Amino acid sequence: MVKIRLKRLGAKKAPFYRIIVADSRSPRDGRAIEEIGVYDPTKNPSLLNVNVESARAWISKGAQPTDTVRALLKKAGL
Repeated sequence: MVKIRLKRLGAKKAPFYRIIVADSRSPRDGRAIEEIGVYDPTKNPSLLNVNVESARAWISKGAQPTDTVRALLKKAGL
């Protein structure tokens, strides 16, 4: 199953995330099929940049977003 989820980057106590499309069996920070956005919760206000067309295309192909990514996509206007 293909999932849309977060990939954690950044230093300790300073997380930075990429929104990726990946196989559900791959590790959290493992290989991604495609990167469709970024999320930085440490900035004020938090930075959210999502390629909405690509996310919509992956969801139409059957990719399942995680709960956190679903909330972020709602915030981005999908």
